[in-house]
Amino acid sequence: MKKFNYGTDHLTIGICLDIAAGKVQGVINEAAAARIHASWKEVEKIVHTHLPVYGINTGFGPLCDTRISEEDTSLLQSNILKSHSVGVGKPIRQEIAKLMLITKVQALAQGYSGIAPATLERIIWHIDNNVIPVVPEKGSVGASGDLAPLSHLFLPLIGLGYVNVGNEKHPAGEILKQHNLKPLVLGPKEGLALINGTQFILAFSIKAVERLNNLLNTADLIGAMSLEGLMGSARPFDARLHAIRPYKGTKLVAKRLAALLQGSAIGNAHVDCDRVQDPYSLRCMPQVHGASRNAWLHLKELTEIELNSVTDNPVIFNADDTISGGNFHGQPLALPLDYATVAAAELGNIADRRCYLMSEGRYGLPKLLTEHAGLNSGLMIPQYTTAALVTENKTFCFPASADSVPTSLGQEDHVSMGSISGRKLHMVLDNIEYIQAIELLYASQAMEFRRPLQSTPIIESLHQLVRQHVPYIKDDRIFADDINALHQLIISGQFQSTALETAQKHNIHINDDDEFGIY
Repeated sequence: MKKFNYGTDHLTIGICLDIAAGKVQGVINEAAAARIHASWKEVEKIVHTHLPVYGINTGFGPLCDTRISEEDTSLLQSNILKSHSVGVGKPIRQEIAKLMLITKVQALAQGYSGIAPATLERIIWHIDNNVIPVVPEKGSVGASGDLAPLSHLFLPLIGLGYVNVGNEKHPAGEILKQHNLKPLVLGPKEGLALINGTQFILAFSIKAVERLNNLLNTADLIGAMSLEGLMGSARPFDARLHAIRPYKGTKLVAKRLAALLQGSAIGNAHVDCDRVQDPYSLRCMPQVHGASRNAWLHLKELTEIELNSVTDNPVIFNADDTISGGNFHGQPLALPLDYATVAAAELGNIADRRCYLMSEGRYGLPKLLTEHAGLNSGLMIPQYTTAALVTENKTFCFPASADSVPTSLGQEDHVSMGSISGRKLHMVLDNIEYIQAIELLYASQAMEFRRPLQSTPIIESLHQLVRQHVPYIKDDRIFADDINALHQLIISGQFQSTALETAQKHNIHINDDDEFGIY
């Protein structure tokens, strides 16, 4: 198995996801171990010198002026895990919790947090053995670190809280006993180091980058199928047009659409038609999909910075040099997560417009994409679902980062609410996956009315994939079953992988820009 060195190697989104999936093993090498040990010893010096340092020999938050005796510094750290475990709501997905563990190790292993080597080893044990803490989804305000979720995440270290083993929830203490492990006794600063940080926001951001990347690629593929079904023009994707307005995302989408449509018999059949230009939802795919790609690119860039950052407080340079700063504040990710939420929602908005366009009975297509409209409603009502989903997404687009409620008796008087930004983005992504499934239902049906004309190898392979799961619509049936089948093709990655395999077979370049990858 490939190795990743926590604290010394550069962590990317793709590598982080691979560690979570068990494809890469994260380890502590000698260089990181030396830095971790040195920082741990510096904290011990602080305790013995009795110089006041926040969270080591003082209380927390508004209690920062309350001194803690040397003999109570360890109790202080276990108390903070217990008192700050106030999360509510459903548990987050195990993959998100595991990403929190991985990103926390990467932050602590850089040697600025005073964490004990044994504590990091125990966290890595949880990762390697898939003993994943149960973390409630709500309760973080995204500053001072994601305090509540991180507290729940690390309760198992001291034998408290709950863990998932497989799909079963167990008291953490029971699982530790089964593995002959004892609860840890946290040393000075350790509890604070564990719960200060942005790992809850970060984990949601990592997964959002992966999911949105899939949906951006899928949007181009389904959009090209819709354009073929509507006999739209590929001229708006000419590289010369986008060279004179050269946004990275716009250029990439235009390049992809041009490659997907190059040589289409459907496209060639109407080159000299009287239609001057297409509606925006077809003609402006590079500008709209591309703008969403630009937002994704920004989120990816900032997420990768955060992946390799120290978000603790105070930061320990040495016993005589500690800084109480604000690296735990979630604002750097809260803003791009909110921006990405709007960008994702726009993919749904334009897809809904294409569904509506295909149902109108224009451009030689039958009304509602059915040959026997009247007795059959055809594809009338699936667009109601896209309308409902895009409207729901609009309600999620209010930026959580625009709000701040002071906490900690005013000591923490500006907070990011980035945890809400991250969760809302995933709610929008959930809806987009269904919207795209519905557009795929419309596009594949619309293409049937262009036969015997064929599209390009990639688009035809996607159409064939759809037909393996969803037959041609002749009479009304329960369309929810079709939508769910297509939804599974999208979220499993099979739809995108089919396109890539066909592209490789025919030497068509649709996904060769490393900047838009996650590694």
